[in-house]
Amino acid sequence: MVKRFGGLVAVDEVSLDVYPGEVVALLGDNGAGKSTLIKCISGVHHADKGEIYFEGRRIRFSRPIDARREGIETIYQDLALANNLDVGANIFLGREVKKRYLGGLIQVLDDAHMRRESEKALNLLEIHFPNLTQPIESLSGGQRQAVAIARAVYWDAKLLIMDEPTNSLGVPEQRKVLELIRKLRDQGVPIILISHTLPDVFAVADRLVVLHRGRKVTEKQAADTDTHEIVQYMVGALDDTRVQ
Repeated sequence: MVKRFGGLVAVDEVSLDVYPGEVVALLGDNGAGKSTLIKCISGVHHADKGEIYFEGRRIRFSRPIDARREGIETIYQDLALANNLDVGANIFLGREVKKRYLGGLIQVLDDAHMRRESEKALNLLEIHFPNLTQPIESLSGGQRQAVAIARAVYWDAKLLIMDEPTNSLGVPEQRKVLELIRKLRDQGVPIILISHTLPDVFAVADRLVVLHRGRKVTEKQAADTDTHEIVQYMVGALDDTRVQ
């Protein structure tokens, strides 16, 4: 895949495979091209060159909503949650369920249904909130991350992309998020994980892909490498593509 912004090549001939039940960590320093690559996959950007195949089919998304309809869910750092709304409303954000009255002339949000369904999604991940009616802004960072993950699970994510999911979380909440990633992997959901926190990466990732200045410089099984070596690839000191 290639993506250019004017004279800048943000993603330079990068190929990436992800398989069911696998966590692939996408690593690299700032400006390496990670965010641009996942935005091409999720429909935010259109690649200038290259093809995307999903479940054996060649696909091209015009908008992010098209990717979501195919089952590609992306959780960005800001989580895209509405702080003034409760858990149920956030899980159904943009896909609200409504009740009809007077032959359909009047429609109102079916809050009770959305909360019941949200509780089912949370229970699948063994997440329990004492009160689903509380606004998102009253929840901790880890709880908000859990809501974003539960939303992806409820809408039957076939590929989950997570951008810095443990960023700004305390250690206990980081562990909880990593547990959720493992559960999703065990349920067969493929995950692309972007993170600068290498201990978290090695705790859950099966395979590591490192970008440097838009190029893929290595791809390794997590069991076959270590933090020191990966950092060398991230800063450009090592580059497997130059090895003949």
